[in-house]
Formats: sequence, structure tokens, C-alpha cells
Amino acid sequence: MTIVHESAPVLQAKGVGKTVQTSDGPLAILQDINFTIRSGESVAIVGASGSGKSTLLGLMAGLDLPTSGSIELMAQDLGRLDEDGRAKLRGQFVGFVFQSFQLVPHLNALENVMLPLEIRGTPLTEARELAADCLARVGLSQRLMHYPKTLSGGEQQRVALARAFVSEPSILFADEPTGSLDEASGSKVIELLFELNRENGSTLILVTHDPQLAKRCSRQLTLQGGRLV
Repeated sequence: MTIVHESAPVLQAKGVGKTVQTSDGPLAILQDINFTIRSGESVAIVGASGSGKSTLLGLMAGLDLPTSGSIELMAQDLGRLDEDGRAKLRGQFVGFVFQSFQLVPHLNALENVMLPLEIRGTPLTEARELAADCLARVGLSQRLMHYPKTLSGGEQQRVALARAFVSEPSILFADEPTGSLDEASGSKVIELLFELNRENGSTLILVTHDPQLAKRCSRQLTLQGGRLV
């Protein structure tokens, strides 16, 4: 298990670039990205559509690898790990919240939240208790047996938050976490996101178009044309 001192960086990007091949030739999505994020910070990645925000988030989480440069997550160089190694690192330290919720449709709310614990090998009884407690914390104790299709968008996102936090991740990545919600539901989810983050002491890294959400973070990284500005 990797142990990172509280003041040490939990994530470092060094000269990161990402280029993809298109029918018109190489397209540089990200160029020479450098930053450091430390334990407990909340960081918003902002910029216009097409500026490379979600691409950068995927690289930071090890879902993809940069074309140039390096990313260290929890003191591990992601480029030196194979796909299984990166998945293991994510399972140990990382939580995710997606715009589209990404709930498993044939699992009820409790089973969806239990999923990351079961993948970790948590005993079933313990996983069920932890998941039920986390759903109670997001106000869904009466909805444990409901399936995603019977929940509102705001409720589905609260299930997704419970699932992200149930394993007490060191880092939480959120990709447009309020993008699919109306203003009232989005505001509730924002409050809940930061409340859970404070309680867990996680590092929060999020991509957003929402200026209200970005301002709640301790700092912002602004992308323009694939570069930090």
C-alpha cells in the first residue's frame, strides 16, 4: 500500500501532452500541462467546450495515458503501470462521480453503492451496512431497494455520490457532476458533494461548466486551447 504524507502531492502533471490521430492528421488536445495537487485540496478544471477538460481528467485518473510527459497519482507514475496496475490503484484510492450517473440499471440503490466495496473484497454484511449508512447520509434511507429507473435525476446523482464516497477515497474525480440536473437539484448535489468531501477529507478534482460550483473550490485550473492559462 502506498502511503502519502498529508503535505505531499497526491497528483502531479509534468509536461503532459495528448495527441490523437484524425483523418486530417495529428490533433493536439493537450500541450505542456504542469500542476501539482496536494492532499485535501478542492480543484476545479474549467474552460470552454473542447478545451480538453475531460481528456485531462481521464489522464489524471489513469483511464488513458498521455502522449508525452508524465502523471503521478499517489506517488505512482501511471505510465509505468499496466492497465491492471492502474485499475488496482484506482480501486484503492479513487472515487468517481459522472454527469450521467453511471448507475447499473439492474441493481438497486443499495447494490449500486455496495459495488466498489465488493470489488475490494469487503465482506458482504459489512458492505451492506456501509452502503446503507452512506445512502442514509445522502437522504435516501427510504430508497434502498429502488432501481435507478424509479429514481429522479437528483436521487440518482445522490446514489452516485454515496457510491463514490462509500470506500472513503483519497481522491474524488467528478466530471460535470451537476450537468444533467436542474438548478434546484444541482444546488443540493453541490452542497452534498462538499459536505461529504469535508467529512472524508478527500482531495476533490472536478470538471465543470458551472461557475457556482467552480467558485466553491479552493482553486481553479483554466484550460484554453489545450493549455493551462
